[in-house]
Amino acid sequence: MKAPSPDILRSSAIYQIFARNYTEAGTLQAAAARLSEPASLGFDFVYLTPVHPIGFERRKGSLGSPYAIADYRSVDPMLGGEEGLRAFIDEAHRLGMGVIMDIVYNHSSPDAVLVGEHPEWYRKGPDGRPSSRIADWSDVADLDYSKRELWDYQIETLELWARFGADGFRCDVASLVPVEFWVEARRRLDAAKPLLWLAESVHKEFVVECRRRGLYAASDTELHSAFDITYDYDGREELEAAWKGERSLGYYLKHLETQEALYPPDAVKLRFLENHDQERAAARFGRGDRLRNWTLFSMLLPGSYLAYMGQEDAIARRIGLFDREPMREMEGDSAFRIFFAEALALSKRIKAEAPLFDARLLTEGVVLVERYGGGARYSAILNLDGRSGALSLPRGLRLEGETLMGKAPKTGDGSIVLARDALVLAVRH
Repeated sequence: MKAPSPDILRSSAIYQIFARNYTEAGTLQAAAARLSEPASLGFDFVYLTPVHPIGFERRKGSLGSPYAIADYRSVDPMLGGEEGLRAFIDEAHRLGMGVIMDIVYNHSSPDAVLVGEHPEWYRKGPDGRPSSRIADWSDVADLDYSKRELWDYQIETLELWARFGADGFRCDVASLVPVEFWVEARRRLDAAKPLLWLAESVHKEFVVECRRRGLYAASDTELHSAFDITYDYDGREELEAAWKGERSLGYYLKHLETQEALYPPDAVKLRFLENHDQERAAARFGRGDRLRNWTLFSMLLPGSYLAYMGQEDAIARRIGLFDREPMREMEGDSAFRIFFAEALALSKRIKAEAPLFDARLLTEGVVLVERYGGGARYSAILNLDGRSGALSLPRGLRLEGETLMGKAPKTGDGSIVLARDALVLAVRH
């Protein structure tokens, strides 16, 4: 079994970069030159979307998906090769950030090096050629982990990148690769250096679908035998339903309790509003108060926090994975960036000082978040749906304290007058 996950991960923040589109140049060297920006915002780790060469067969778009990898053991020359990755890692370390590499072990491109060298390591379709079990993933071929020789190759590849300087691995669709493989990989790598292990677990609905089709899919609870952090996709259906107004946010808040009950005590969840697969938060919520409230809500949730490049600037344009679509600073909102920096610093401080979490709806669209333990108590009233007017408070709820963000509410007898701003009130006992 793995060692317990460090408590510090519960107040950590991760910044995701897709190097091809992070800068106009689209190289790792150019991305390295901008790393002072996420470092100054307070991010602890920078997570790199895959940096390996991309296959040509069945390629999507003009340049292909970074998740259709042709060679696990090299760096794409278009990104600057190993020299570029070395510059990126060195600069991140100089700035005090760890580097998480994206590992895609469920599948490779159909014309990958391994297809030529070890075709027996792949699952075959009806035509006898390497293929994917998931129809939408038409540009990849699935690996077959019943082959023990594949385990050794993949683990040795992880060891190679750990020696190169990686501080952790984000493992793509980790749920579709046998948990036993991840446990063995972690056991072998832990002997050399401590690393952060982040699993892109999948929606619980996808786990059920795969199992009904007779396909392997691990649950988040199983993955925590090998991983420090798993994605919050198991509650994503409830969260997105609340965003669309289809269900109460209360369903998601109840799911948070389920996570706490089912997962190991040291398990950490990754909270996020967006990533490279999701609609951008600024497009979903607009650039006003609603975006600010939802941003602070996600930052205060239990677990580690992830932001996708440009999220701190409220960039609304979704950046494609298959072509050159550089992120441009003029698309951003400088006022939101100031808010984001303040909110991230405050939320990290609150989570470190007050590790316990509770949340409840005061009315639909308005949530009370409380963090406590460690000698401090913090309360946040977050107006997620842009409501205004008088709001009754639960009996015994006290909101006295120093206002750390937003405007102090106008209070009456057991009520407040709701404003659109996010509020964080510190109450120390």
